[in-house]
Amino acid sequence: MKKLVSILMLLVMLCGICAVSAEDAPVYLYTGPDYDYDHLTVGNTTKMSGNFTTSVWGSNTADLDVRALVNGYNLIRWDYGNGNFNIDGSVITGLNVIDDAEGNRTFQFTIGEDLVWSDGTPITAYDYAFGILMQVAPQLRELGGDTDNYACLLGMKEWKNGEADKLAGVSVLNDQILALTIAKEYRPFFYELGQLMCYPMPVSVIAPGCAVRSDDAGIWVEGEMTADLLRETMLNPEKGYLSHPSVVSGPYRLVSYDAENGTAEFEANEYFKGNANDAKPQIRYLTYTLADNATMMDKLANGEFGLLNKCMREDAVTAGIQLVGGENYAMQSYPRVGQSFFSFCCEKTAVSGQKVRQAIAYCLDKDQLVYDYSGNYGLRVDGYYGIGQWMYEAVNGAIAAPVQELKEDASAEETAAYEAELEEWAELNMDDIRVYNLDIEAAVKLLEEDGWSLNRNGEAFTAGEDDVRCKEIGGEIVALDLKMIYPEGNNIAGSLNDTFINHLAEAGVKVTAEPVAFTELLDMYYRRTARDCDIIYLASNFEIVFDPWPTFDPADADTGLTNYTAVRDDELCALAKDMSMTEPGDNLTYVKKWLAFQARYEEVMPSIPVYSNVYFDFFTRCLQQYQIVENATWSQAIIESQMGDPEAPEAEAEEDGEEIIFE
Repeated sequence: MKKLVSILMLLVMLCGICAVSAEDAPVYLYTGPDYDYDHLTVGNTTKMSGNFTTSVWGSNTADLDVRALVNGYNLIRWDYGNGNFNIDGSVITGLNVIDDAEGNRTFQFTIGEDLVWSDGTPITAYDYAFGILMQVAPQLRELGGDTDNYACLLGMKEWKNGEADKLAGVSVLNDQILALTIAKEYRPFFYELGQLMCYPMPVSVIAPGCAVRSDDAGIWVEGEMTADLLRETMLNPEKGYLSHPSVVSGPYRLVSYDAENGTAEFEANEYFKGNANDAKPQIRYLTYTLADNATMMDKLANGEFGLLNKCMREDAVTAGIQLVGGENYAMQSYPRVGQSFFSFCCEKTAVSGQKVRQAIAYCLDKDQLVYDYSGNYGLRVDGYYGIGQWMYEAVNGAIAAPVQELKEDASAEETAAYEAELEEWAELNMDDIRVYNLDIEAAVKLLEEDGWSLNRNGEAFTAGEDDVRCKEIGGEIVALDLKMIYPEGNNIAGSLNDTFINHLAEAGVKVTAEPVAFTELLDMYYRRTARDCDIIYLASNFEIVFDPWPTFDPADADTGLTNYTAVRDDELCALAKDMSMTEPGDNLTYVKKWLAFQARYEEVMPSIPVYSNVYFDFFTRCLQQYQIVENATWSQAIIESQMGDPEAPEAEAEEDGEEIIFE
């Protein structure tokens, strides 16, 4: 909590760099590089993997940014400021909600008639229906895709298992009306509308010769939509819709993508009608490319970049703050809705036991590792959360408790209930969640309790003489001789030995760390390829619909379609599911369940959480009306931005002072 307060204080001080009163402001003179106001180059230290149209084959934060550029008109929008899901009024012109006698709930969406694809052809309810089918199609599973999506829809299990030839939970009443039915088993669900997030996908491009059909029994695809067809139309590395979407619905369309160099070019979609605020792209061309922490601030200063997104490494952030100390550059900061972590491959015998994973966690000097990488801009985490998630912020007092305001004419009974709820919120804390600080003795005790007391010859392990602890399992000697992989080029490598690997050796655990190309690492993490490692270090952001129970589903531990750690713990899965199945709007109950889930997570330890952090975006003052803190991604914020002659600090002093916030 002290570190959280220090981050808040830091951000307040940073406000002072930009915020000056109109009376005291000096005469403004922009002396930065010249820009083509029709073009913006955006840099990010995460390389795109090319999953631009769906997460079925995985994704990273850079892919998510591109997805927001090319996919538009989602039925549901995330209200970032209030933490709620609502229908997008620019897409939906009417909504009818119907509960049947069995407890199933149907949402009938009336879609606007003014939605068109980037080629000018109309978007209809059939395109949304196909967008759902393309997230769950059995053919995609044949191609290694994760089709565990929209599980809430009526009849989804039967559809996926091949027991039904129609998906009952979706129907198209006409070109403008789409009906989605949530099965009673998935009610209540805390993020109810969030389950129905959906954007259109063009069947004519992805499955040429096919069409979506609908009747009272559901929807289906008419035509030969085979795995071989989708392998070509979706996964072809040169022209497949996954990495090279042609006809799109978003504010920008993809012009080119260079996978090797991690660069994508975009042009504004002339047919895009506007977002929820009726905003259309003002910057005609975008270049999104890989940025190097060591050189990106210099490139921002000389005009090669106009915007640097999600900066977090301490040396880069410090250099960026120095740039902002002048008048040519600006910045905004915001907490990350994600974390870095050491993910265990629990299907591997050596790390399949809970006590082994706990012992390994006790060998990590987490505070030092966090400081080495992110300095004062990172915060250690001890659970499955990011410091930008509203649940964490509410428990730690970074935001006000989400309690409905008391009416002016409230009765004494209503006032008492209101005050009681506030008191319950005030009493919430994370004190019962287990914390693993560096403690070699505790690690050794756990390993010995778990039977790791032999050497490689099957004799008693002797500290200082034997290199690694072993245990007899299934008649074989298994050694704690582990392999860890981490992203190639990641700066974490410089601290691994001193903060982790050497301490593990003290406890009798040998770990060999190897850098791996990021795309290869993701393939192993998502279990798309065979894993020859025991631990994977990486970072990831959480989905805005926080529904983690499929991630820890023991039933999927063998296949790994959703359970990437292969952990088997019924209680953890049950707590995660119970959390999700909270009545919408019951924030207090949800957060209490969230705390219980976090406590069990730290016991089971499917991965070791390391840090969450504050992100910084640095940009030229020629980029105006850029508000990342009010949006989930830069690619959403950029729609309401424009390039132009910088305004004098007097005109934006108060706004700048409010930009750098922690929310």
